[in-house]
Amino acid sequence: MQEMFEANRQGWNLRTSVHRQSEFYDVEGWRAGKSSLNPIELAEMGVVDGLKLLHLQCHFGQDTLSWARLGARVTGCDLSDEAIEEARRLARGLKAKFLRCNVYDLPGMLKGKFDRIISSYGCLGWLPDLEAWARVVHHFLKRKGRFVLVEFHPIVWMFDGEFEKIEIAYQNTGPIVTDNQGTYTDREAPIRYRDYGWNHGLAEVLESLLQAGLQLESFKEYTGSPYACFRKSVRGEDGLYRIQGLEDKIPLLYSLRMTRP
Repeated sequence: MQEMFEANRQGWNLRTSVHRQSEFYDVEGWRAGKSSLNPIELAEMGVVDGLKLLHLQCHFGQDTLSWARLGARVTGCDLSDEAIEEARRLARGLKAKFLRCNVYDLPGMLKGKFDRIISSYGCLGWLPDLEAWARVVHHFLKRKGRFVLVEFHPIVWMFDGEFEKIEIAYQNTGPIVTDNQGTYTDREAPIRYRDYGWNHGLAEVLESLLQAGLQLESFKEYTGSPYACFRKSVRGEDGLYRIQGLEDKIPLLYSLRMTRP
């Protein structure tokens, strides 16, 4: 398993070198004051001013630091050292802490409890064991605290890259090994790497969090995504992206809000 995590770390290091220069992430626009947050997570998280916030698998920290601009005292963690170094560079002038670690190892590296915890957009597919992940969430969440997950729908990951046929099981049946060139911000970028991922059905996600001791407040599914990160993405009149030929036929995202009673 550690070899898989190490391969993923190296892959995300390579991605980060491309992402931080991309129009997709628009770092210069962000530096000028543009928020990277979307209406879904803003609504689910609520007011964060003055609260302690933990962002799991934060990539290079734009969202984490956008929460800081809203008044939260933020901590972010990510597997990629390149991503965390970039996050620390972006954080200048903002109250933020970033840790380079596997999310499973976070309890051994970080102390304290948080009012809000968030994980969003492409995180769970890198985790083989959701029960262990859910225990990490529970460990850091204050009583009456709120956990928010906004994630790509597991149905999306069942398709091949062109969205023409089903290739992957809906439920987790073991690692999905993929050899890649480029990244979702630039398909032609001169980087090559191997990924190890896992697809988790909705029942597995929900059950892991419920068994860890969290309580469900809200669950929603969405047919549109704020990001054009998949092939054949087309933008609708509402500004959201859908898969051409599958518009409004499959969900692309889901969100859930949970509390620790």
